[in-house]
Amino acid sequence: MKDKTKEKVSWREALSLNYRAFGILRERCPRLFLSIFLKNAVSAVSPYVGIYLSARIIDELAGDRDPDRLTFLVIVSLVSAAVLALALAILTRWNNTRQNTFWLEKEMLYENKWMDMDFCDQDRQHTHDIYNQIVQNNNWSNWGLAKLPGYFSDLTRSVLGLISAITLTVTLFTSNVPESGGGFTVMNNPLFILLIVAVIIFITIMGSFFSSKGQEIWAKHAEKATEGNRLFGYFGYLCYRSGMALDFRIFDIRRICDFYTDKNTVFTTKGFMYRKQRGPIGMLNAASGAASNLLIGLVYVFVCLKAWAGAFSVGSVTQYVSSVTSMSSNLHDILYVLGDMKNNAVFLRTTFEFLDIPNKMYQGSLTTEKRNDRNYEVEFCDVSFKYPDTDVYVLRHLTIKFRIGERLAVVGMNGSGKTTFIKLLCRLYDPTEGVIKLNGIDIRKYRYDDYMSVFSIVFQDFMLFSLPLGENIAASVIYDEERVLDCIKKADFSARFEELPDKLRTYL
Repeated sequence: MKDKTKEKVSWREALSLNYRAFGILRERCPRLFLSIFLKNAVSAVSPYVGIYLSARIIDELAGDRDPDRLTFLVIVSLVSAAVLALALAILTRWNNTRQNTFWLEKEMLYENKWMDMDFCDQDRQHTHDIYNQIVQNNNWSNWGLAKLPGYFSDLTRSVLGLISAITLTVTLFTSNVPESGGGFTVMNNPLFILLIVAVIIFITIMGSFFSSKGQEIWAKHAEKATEGNRLFGYFGYLCYRSGMALDFRIFDIRRICDFYTDKNTVFTTKGFMYRKQRGPIGMLNAASGAASNLLIGLVYVFVCLKAWAGAFSVGSVTQYVSSVTSMSSNLHDILYVLGDMKNNAVFLRTTFEFLDIPNKMYQGSLTTEKRNDRNYEVEFCDVSFKYPDTDVYVLRHLTIKFRIGERLAVVGMNGSGKTTFIKLLCRLYDPTEGVIKLNGIDIRKYRYDDYMSVFSIVFQDFMLFSLPLGENIAASVIYDEERVLDCIKKADFSARFEELPDKLRTYL
């Protein structure tokens, strides 16, 4: 299967894919994004409230030292910190609940697609390959839909933090150095201020660029990573399977597991990711960290020089250093998230390739006749069939007519088409050529779900579910106990049934 993660994605396509993905999750988890926004709003504002009030307390201590004023500021600081901490705790709890709901809704999205798609597509290896790639991408680094709540959280927190930081930073650039500051008055020049702002933004962008490039390398090697994760996920846990315990001991299957886990170097110092981390990814992350530290040094020099020249009080130094570095950090985070969303777009491609598999089978409109006398006649009229993606016919020119209630044995060697015959009868597939009729009407003209309700099939590869006996027999959570007991009697299971301690509620 072609790996779409190797194909480049444009910004336009990345925005389109992410917009669509956010729309799906917003529809399925409407309160998730509200909880994230409110939590991050409180989380983003809280530090700046503390920074602002701390700066005022320091100013008062360095100035008039008014006891009443100091008491008021301390009380306001303590009360605001307590209120914001309580609000954050409540919103965090609500958000955690919504996050857990999101994981369930995400899985239900895929499960509903599996149940709604045409069986002929569900039965294709290509469909399973796409879905397995989605699962492995998610297991490797939460690529795909799983990333989106984190993106929304990081963006809202960073945008709100950026706004708060800018609010506290404006006066840094508008506070002028007095004439007594001598040569330091050059910092009042609009061109100088513009230069400082440009340098801060440039360093921030470069730091974000280095981080995004490192993450891009990580994303490009997802195919190798998911392959190793897949091998480890199977062979690493094979010994836990109770059904294979006897084979493990008799045939020493552990040697097979050891062989494959030893070959899998994804999680070791011999692996390609280790080499990438020591090489380009490590260098890019180091460059990003260097840019961040360079920015902090620049901010300290600029703020301290303005304070030394008398542009503002010593208490404001703490406020400005914290707010400017925070402003840069939030801008870095915004740019980094946008870059990571672009990297994630290739994985969303795969997600939508699966979700967009169309249903091509014709859905009829006729209702099947419900007859108590079971007087149904089925006819295969010159039916031929070959499975998708192959030119080999499984059945050729099959013509047969039979009535419901008759006993009919379909005999043949393995691979001769017996199971395919049943799949065509149940309309899990449509014939490649010919027509199948029920009481003289082409089965494609019947409503699909209504036609399916006519049959009760037990396939050769049937399974019992880990549910109570009654639910297994009825194939439903809600059922008529009398009908289930009647089935047990007809199946000659009554004697064994009476020995069960929980009767119909006995788990299988």
